Amino acid sequence: MSKSNPNQLDKLFDSFNGMNVLIIGDVMVDAYLWGKVERISPEAPVPIVAVQRKENRLGGAANVAINIQSMGAKPILCSVIGSDSNARLFIELMQQLEMTSDGLIQSPDRPTTVKTRIIGNNHQMLRVDEERTAEINISERKQLSQRIQHFLDQGKIDVIIFEDYDKGVINKSLIDQVIKWAKTNKTPVTVDPKKRNFNFYKNVSLFKPNLKELREGMKLDLDKDKPEELVAVVGKLSEDHAIEQVLLTLSENGVMIGNKKEAHHIPAHYRNITDVSGAGDTVISVASLCLAAGASPALIAALSNLAGGLVCEKTGVVSIDKNELLQEAKKLLLK
Repeated sequence: MSKSNPNQLDKLFDSFNGMNVLIIGDVMVDAYLWGKVERISPEAPVPIVAVQRKENRLGGAANVAINIQSMGAKPILCSVIGSDSNARLFIELMQQLEMTSDGLIQSPDRPTTVKTRIIGNNHQMLRVDEERTAEINISERKQLSQRIQHFLDQGKIDVIIFEDYDKGVINKSLIDQVIKWAKTNKTPVTVDPKKRNFNFYKNVSLFKPNLKELREGMKLDLDKDKPEELVAVVGKLSEDHAIEQVLLTLSENGVMIGNKKEAHHIPAHYRNITDVSGAGDTVISVASLCLAAGASPALIAALSNLAGGLVCEKTGVVSIDKNELLQEAKKLLLK
């Protein structure tokens, strides 16, 4: 990109409005207890957090939905939750954001996943997880598949996102089925993977592992400070799994995007990092919209890298601000 074409970003961001994005994956409630730490417990050598406020937010694949909505597009979330009080809370949170909950299947056999973060003096002290990570049963999987197919048949879907948290909603058969449908409809598919299903994602448009996931998935001891090594592995992953673009996130080292033919490294911009929670959700959201809009691989990487950095400046899992990202992009990418 260059200064000679300053309207390119405006046109790209405007194109997100009206897009329909199907998001498939594990969802959860992100619960927060915020407070002050002023003393150590007399019962054990641990800090006492005096709670000042509580907050519940949509998390996991639902945080991707929030980011998609924040960027102006319409998210359609397909997942499985429980039939418990936390499920009611989850649906209420969706309704508050005016999101459709029609893609949700409620299971009487599973709890709704809740991650509770205890934050003292603006630093995360502890996280408590309530969840069941076994695969959903055959009946639930059939219901979920039918719900996904309903949305694909109902109208135009601009991009499909697999947001995988290894909580049991996604498995190989679902992946294969959705990718087959996507190919028939010429719909791009993007993936934010985890370990369990890493090697089942094939013939997708964009695959976004972080370095830990790449190491585990490829069973390699990779050094993030050896870019030539990373380029080779990105190329191999792209070729072996027929992936059009691999977007590798490297924390403070930025991102790399590439395939078997070429790779681009985008360094990170300096940030006052407060909390990395949810950054991956933001990266896949922005990357998916850019891909659906036909942006170049280098621009997809640059914008999603910038978006991930911006949300890391805030405490907790937060979504990207579209206008803030646009202004930052104009400032930093049009130099």
